[in-house]
Amino acid sequence: MFSYWEQASFLHYDAIVIGAGIVGLHTAIEYKERFPAKRVLVLERSLFPYGASTRNAGFACMGSFTELLDDLKHHSEVEMTALFCRRKEGLALLRQRLGDHAIDYRENGSHELISPGELPLLAQLDHINALIAAAAGFEPFRRADGKIVGFGFPASAVAALIENTGEGELHTGKMMRRLTDYALEMGIEIKTGAPVERFEEEDEGVSVLVADTTRAATIALHARHLFICTNAFTRTLLPEAALQPGRGQVLLTDPIPGLPFKGIFHFDEGYYYFREIDGRVLFGGGRNLDFEGETTTEIALNPAIQADLETKLRELILPGSKVAIAQRWAGIMAFGTAKRPLIQQFSPHVYGAFRMGGMGVALGAAAAKECVALLSP
Repeated sequence: MFSYWEQASFLHYDAIVIGAGIVGLHTAIEYKERFPAKRVLVLERSLFPYGASTRNAGFACMGSFTELLDDLKHHSEVEMTALFCRRKEGLALLRQRLGDHAIDYRENGSHELISPGELPLLAQLDHINALIAAAAGFEPFRRADGKIVGFGFPASAVAALIENTGEGELHTGKMMRRLTDYALEMGIEIKTGAPVERFEEEDEGVSVLVADTTRAATIALHARHLFICTNAFTRTLLPEAALQPGRGQVLLTDPIPGLPFKGIFHFDEGYYYFREIDGRVLFGGGRNLDFEGETTTEIALNPAIQADLETKLRELILPGSKVAIAQRWAGIMAFGTAKRPLIQQFSPHVYGAFRMGGMGVALGAAAAKECVALLSP
């Protein structure tokens, strides 16, 4: 049962976006920029974005050297370089839209730790640099072995260090806060605690069925266009979507006096990553230890992976350290057999942008732009 006012003012929109994470908010903003007079609504089932948008490590990255080599197992050289450029362009759009100060963007350096067993891979460094330089206009990688001792990494485990000249870091919370504020300033409506049960096609648009637990009812909202930006959770709405969820484990240490490094770091094909934040170490990854167990949408800690992170923290990152762990959390990402995001029109009025492959910070803005561009002129 609705009031006259509710029925007249709150049930009809020009566009509805499902998902208030990085991609969803950028999609709403892109639509509003293209159609300033249109009404746009963003629906989010949780109080905060539920996947990884507020639970990531804050890496403004385009892919480490060994990660790009892994990309070549799934893509051609042309596709790999195009994906690198896509990430680069997405980061540029994010920074342009929100501003470096607002998101605390910094370039304190990006490095990849190379193990003794990975040394043969360095024979491909010049080739990868040449591919990227031809497409992006700069060579991203250079050896920086002289920094290993200063960073405090054990020489027995870190045989080489590669510096990435084009990456930075940001504050994930500030980024999402500013992105939300930006959307609100444009007149975009955002409703949290609004889980979408399903959607139904109509002749002139889409009906979106939202659970209202307070009224103990399902409310039908109507829009001309629907954008599904729910990443790992997309298959609840599009069961045939070609993706698999992937959970990421994270821990954060107590403050560490005299921490010997700043910036962001990767190792093991990007499956592990760490950074300095407020004098602490944020360390995440290890999904490759249990692919099957981490292929889940359940936000929970994996004790075995958390233990592995602690071991690597104390033996590789801070050898000999007895630093305490202050926080632990997990986030849910989405992956596919291809590392490209999935951006497409699914029906006359339904569009989607998801499967960011753990690169939502870099890909989100560009993916949203491509998704909205699918609309007929």
